[in-house]
Amino acid sequence: MLSPAPSPSSVTASPNCRLDLWRWLNLVLLLVGAGLVLWPLAVVVVASFSASGAPGDQAAESTWFLGHYKSAWHQGQFLRAYFNSTLVALSVTALQIFTSALAGYALARLKFRGRQAILLTILSTLVIPFQLLVIPIFLVLKWGHLINTYGALILPTAANGFGIFLLRQYFQTVPVELEEAAALDGANRWQILWQILIPLARPALTTLFLFTFIGEWNDLFKPLVFTTRPELQTVQLALAAFQEQFTNDWSLLMAAVVIATLPVILLFLVGQRQFIQGIAATGVKN
Repeated sequence: MLSPAPSPSSVTASPNCRLDLWRWLNLVLLLVGAGLVLWPLAVVVVASFSASGAPGDQAAESTWFLGHYKSAWHQGQFLRAYFNSTLVALSVTALQIFTSALAGYALARLKFRGRQAILLTILSTLVIPFQLLVIPIFLVLKWGHLINTYGALILPTAANGFGIFLLRQYFQTVPVELEEAAALDGANRWQILWQILIPLARPALTTLFLFTFIGEWNDLFKPLVFTTRPELQTVQLALAAFQEQFTNDWSLLMAAVVIATLPVILLFLVGQRQFIQGIAATGVKN
């Protein structure tokens, strides 16, 4: 005697159940990973509000105390440090966007001898640590009387191989027909770049902006080597000096860490969607 054929609902139920199980499993794994990543940040924030004690100290008072932020702000002179770091980071970012757009467009669209060799040379600079170049850069800055000036913090990183490669890859994803149509309407190379390609490259520009700004904001090496004037103190220098002076007061130190870190976190949260689009659109293309 033949058994009855299974109903369509019973056939599709099992794959759907497995799919839902995998989705829940992925969600749990992502939540666990997010918790592991955010746990150190949570410890820092909680310790910054603690009235006394080191991070993780069970004997510390449980009352949340806001006075550490006020003390850290004044003792670390973060207002001046914020101004210096913002000025340097924005200046370097603007220069890198300008130089990367010009070089990236030339490498993506212009046909000339040695183009691939220049691209490989630019990419090779990405594996050279900045610390290896500090002595020649210092001598050049000294020769130009730029030590202890904003120029010493801005000019050494005014161009970057990563930005050039990023925009070169993005420009190659733009159809050439757009440029040909603009050229037929009388647009020159400069107008095509700044009026057509640059507006279309907003995700890549946002990615470059975030990478450059955050990197310059977190940079300690350049201010430490090229400047000695207190007027040029950046956020990272203020934080380093703060740690040396107030190492035993963990709550005060954690409050200074939060003050130094909060701007870049907010900046990344604002631009994360454009950042993801820029990374996804700039894959390797020959």
